[in-house]
Amino acid sequence: MRLPILLSLAILVGPGLPSLPQAPAPAPQAPAPYVEQIPTTDVSFEMVFVPGGTFEMGSPPGEPGRESDEGPRHAVTVGGFWMGRHEVTWDEYDRFAFGANIEPPAASPLTREIVTRPTPPYGDESFGFGKGRQPVINITHHAAMEYTRWLSQATGKPYRLATEAEWEFAARGGTTTAYSFGDDPKGLDAHAWSAANAGDRPHPVGQKKPNALGLHDMHGNVAEWCLDGYAPDFYARSPAKAPVLLPSDRRYPDVARGGSWADDPGRLRSAARRGSTEAWSRRDPQSPQSIWWHTDAMIVGFRIVRAVEEEPALRGLRSKVTRASENR
Repeated sequence: MRLPILLSLAILVGPGLPSLPQAPAPAPQAPAPYVEQIPTTDVSFEMVFVPGGTFEMGSPPGEPGRESDEGPRHAVTVGGFWMGRHEVTWDEYDRFAFGANIEPPAASPLTREIVTRPTPPYGDESFGFGKGRQPVINITHHAAMEYTRWLSQATGKPYRLATEAEWEFAARGGTTTAYSFGDDPKGLDAHAWSAANAGDRPHPVGQKKPNALGLHDMHGNVAEWCLDGYAPDFYARSPAKAPVLLPSDRRYPDVARGGSWADDPGRLRSAARRGSTEAWSRRDPQSPQSIWWHTDAMIVGFRIVRAVEEEPALRGLRSKVTRASENR
């Protein structure tokens, strides 16, 4: 009696008949936050994942503090990316500016190119505010771009500055209000170092409340370089998908966002824009002036991003500024 039973089972799973149900394949893992350690150092930083999406970039007419370069308000779509939880600190930047060479990972998919290091600064680059977890200040747009190129080669991951659109999308954290926490500037004290509470200086990163994405100091502390060159009328001709005004070989103007420890509430709004000027190196006596260090931009630093899928126009992008570059 056992043989027919075995034959019946063989027929059920034999060739030409449906197979037994299979367990579903595991779903692909969503991008997650991570901690990156700079190779051969004890310095690390956190990257927060920012899902892509569509948002209204710029400010609406009537928003207190609004400037004309914040309009017209327009719909923009950006892809997903990781962004530094904090602004880049001196702990991180000094490994690039003054540290030993780091051999790129052997398996790195990135092209190995020579990355130049900053020339010696003119005076105390921290301006007496200290280093460590303090945000980098007085760094030129060129220097910030070269740092991201150095970091990319050191880690094997393609880091860069955020585009203006990515920066504002992340700063808003899903909101449409003047600040990531609402429209009332009274909320700034809990979320930002500004002229009202900073005591005339920047502060170590991460001491104020983060926005909904977990990003600290998007308002205040130091204004942050974006990848874009600055044009006050760019929004009128901006594409709807992944817009960016690629920086040129001119030293000025480039975009900084977020406002600083020396700014009033209007400058700290999510939509507020700022273009760099020659005044940021007013006291630099060199001719030509440094392409690495400002002397009068104690309000400016930067943070980094890494795209999930990089836009073709941004792959391998590097600064075009040289010592021969004109100011404008």
